[in-house]
Order: sequence, then structure tokens, then C-alpha cells
Amino acid sequence: MAAHSDLYVRRRSTSTLATIVFLLFLAMTTGGCSQGTSPGVPLVDSGVTSAPATSAVQSPRIALVMKTLTNPFFAEMERGARQAEAELGIILIVKTAAQETSIDQQIAIIERLIVDHVAAIVVAPGDSTSLVPVLRRAQQAGIVIVNVDNRLDPTLAHELGLVGVPFISVDNVDGAYHAASYLSHTITVPTEALILEGIPTAQNAIDRTTGATKAFAENPKIAVVAVETAHWKIDEAFDVTKALLKAHPRVGAIFCANDMMALGTIQYLAEAGRKDILVAGFDALPEARAAVKDGRMVATVDQQAARQGYLGVQYAAQMLAGTKLPAETMIPIALVTAAP
Repeated sequence: MAAHSDLYVRRRSTSTLATIVFLLFLAMTTGGCSQGTSPGVPLVDSGVTSAPATSAVQSPRIALVMKTLTNPFFAEMERGARQAEAELGIILIVKTAAQETSIDQQIAIIERLIVDHVAAIVVAPGDSTSLVPVLRRAQQAGIVIVNVDNRLDPTLAHELGLVGVPFISVDNVDGAYHAASYLSHTITVPTEALILEGIPTAQNAIDRTTGATKAFAENPKIAVVAVETAHWKIDEAFDVTKALLKAHPRVGAIFCANDMMALGTIQYLAEAGRKDILVAGFDALPEARAAVKDGRMVATVDQQAARQGYLGVQYAAQMLAGTKLPAETMIPIALVTAAP
């Protein structure tokens, strides 16, 4: 009996040892196939693993890349984009450069977004040509591109293969024409005029200069004596206006291609005691609206920045869903004056 008992014990020990070895092998094999799994988290859990995948599909990441937030125009653009984010259920990533002239920084932002594999980029480019190559690389990486505010150069975009990019903005030529025309209609005696333009390589700056020049040319009493850039900046416009008025003291009208420059201009005029110069701007910023109301400016142009931001994000989401959209969408402008 003792012999049979010893045999049973030996067999049971052998069986137990085999079981332990098998379990250890199974644990090692399973561990090798689940690298990166957190301790205590089940390897298969439909309630945990499937939800993030579904969320990723339903909530694409769309980046809004703007020139800067130092200009309230772009704060309004972000407001519209945030409204679209709330309504569409997407994840909005907002990126801006330090200044409107920080083109290299905008390029670096887009390069990072390519690495981050965002689904779409809605871009208000600071320059119409410099960003085309990096946006082409983004498109080649499968990222949807939507262009708002300032048009990318169509010739260069075609040459580099950046195609299928919808553009959302206003007719900048028409907007500037209406603002400068409203100003020029009040001039009945020989008057010199100035035009302060934005970044010379930005298409919206070019278009606004074109529109203002056309309006001034329709009044034979007006002679445009200088067209100078102040790069969209309030401080630079102050300095440029000061220098130009020293060279051309008989100036009686100034068109500024955005309100930031117009605000810099009227600040200088106030300090210089020049109340005889008519100023028009573009963007309808709250400060510019106030200046129009109290007579320091005669007109500005509302180009619906929030609407541009909203439509930019909406178009990106629709393109991701396979919707075909128009190549160009022009938003109506509104001339803001003190007239009732």
C-alpha cells in the first residue's frame, strides 16, 4: 500500500510540475504578444478597445492654421471655426504664427501637422506662394486642404500639383473698391492720396491695392502719390504714415488695406493734429467700427471672418466625407460707414 501511495505522490508531483511549466510557458507567450498593454487591463475587452476606434472615425482632427491672433480678425475666424467644431463633432486644432509676417513659422506649423497626421488643414496663408510646397506635401500625405482668406497662387499650385483645394474668401478687389470709392466721392478739389498695402506677396493685399487704385482713378481730382507696405501692422503703419506725410504734406486721403494699418494711421494723425485727412480701412474690427462712428475713419469693410472660419471647417469635414465642393466660394462683403 505504501508503495502505491509513493507512486501516486510521484505521479501527482510530476503532473503538477508539468502543469506549472505549461502555465509559465503560456504566460510568457501571451506576454510576448501583448507588448505595451498596461498591467491589469484585459487583452480583449470590446467595451474598451472598440470605443476609441469608433471615436477616431467620428471625430477627425481638423487644424485651422492662421496668420496670428494679434489681429482681432483672426480671433473672429477662430470663433466661427469653434462654432463649426461644436456643431459637426470634429476635433479642432488651432495654430497661429507669432505675426502676420511669420511665414517660416506657418510653414513649420504645417510640417508638424503632417507628422501628427491630422485629417485636414484649413489654412489662411500669410503668403500666397511660400506655403504652396509644404501644403502639397501635406496633400500627398493624405491630408485634406482648404484655403481661406488669402488665395494661394493658382499658377504655382497647379505647377506643383496642389489641386482640389477649395477657396473661401471675399472679393477683395470689390471690397477695397467700395471703401476707396466711398472715400473718393467726398473729394471735389485736387487731392493727393496714399495707399498702405499689406504683404506684397499676399494675393489679398494685391487685390485690395488694385481695388483702391481703381476707385481713386475714377476721380480726376485724386492723384495717388505713393503705395507703400506696412505689412498689415499697426505700429509699422504709424511709422510709414509719418514718413509719407513728411514727403507728401498735401495728402488728403489714405486707403489702408486692413484695419490694423488704418488704426496705426489714425493714431499718427491724432498725434500730429491732422484732422484734414480721410482714412478708409478693411476688416470691420470693433476698434475700426468705433473710429468710423466717431469720424476718425470714413469706412471699413466687413468680410465676415467668423463665416470664413465656419465654412472652412465645414468644407474640410464635408471633403473628408467624400462630398464634392465648389472650387471657389465668395462671401458677401458689407461696407461699414457712419451713414444711417
